[in-house]
Amino acid sequence: AAGGAGGTAAPSPAAAPAATTASAANEPARRRMTSMRATIARRLLESKQGIPHYRLAIDADLTALLAHRAQLNAGGGPKVSVNDLLLRACALALVKHPTVNAQLHGDEVHEFPHADVCVAVATENGLTTPVVRAADTKTAAQVASEVADLAERARTGKLVREEISGGTFTISNLGMFGVDRFDAIVNPPQVAILAVGAGADRVIAKNGQPTVAKVATLTLSCDHRVVDGAVGAQFLATLRGLIEQPAAL
Repeated sequence: AAGGAGGTAAPSPAAAPAATTASAANEPARRRMTSMRATIARRLLESKQGIPHYRLAIDADLTALLAHRAQLNAGGGPKVSVNDLLLRACALALVKHPTVNAQLHGDEVHEFPHADVCVAVATENGLTTPVVRAADTKTAAQVASEVADLAERARTGKLVREEISGGTFTISNLGMFGVDRFDAIVNPPQVAILAVGAGADRVIAKNGQPTVAKVATLTLSCDHRVVDGAVGAQFLATLRGLIEQPAAL
């Protein structure tokens, strides 16, 4: 018989699954950026959007630099780190290549006779860059003492404005975290920044023979409006020469 009131009842639909509670169980912790973090974010965005970045990378043999550091530290006084020696090497290279040791203000390039080198320091509130003034005129021990003081006061929020402004170049080192290489963003009005990777054992050729040496990758980010590729390459060549023959440091 045709279906009707006396026909077989249609099966009831399956029960819908219970509403998920995942979103309620994974509510984010919300916090507003600190004024320092917001300033960092704004400046980095402006830099990335407004500066025509390019990068150049070299590998530097740290063997001689490490031996030089050991010799310096054997004499007592402030302990000199590899980063202190790299800062000192950058300062000496910068005064030989003033186009890299510069700031860009509108259409005017300001080249400086001395290297005021900023050191990137990670703090709980974000990255800050205290300045080692005229680093080209200071010994490695003087640089080490000043960097240690600036870094400690950066982490405790005790730097004054004059100590974090006006630099001519920046070094950012993530080697202590095991990072092999990375690209850094130019810190305006500066026109270049050096990213330092970890020193690691690598097989390289010396006198036509393979040998193991401690090697680090250095990556220079440049503002192409001021620093042409050849200029950046010449700076890196000078820097590598100072690192691999560190008597001047």
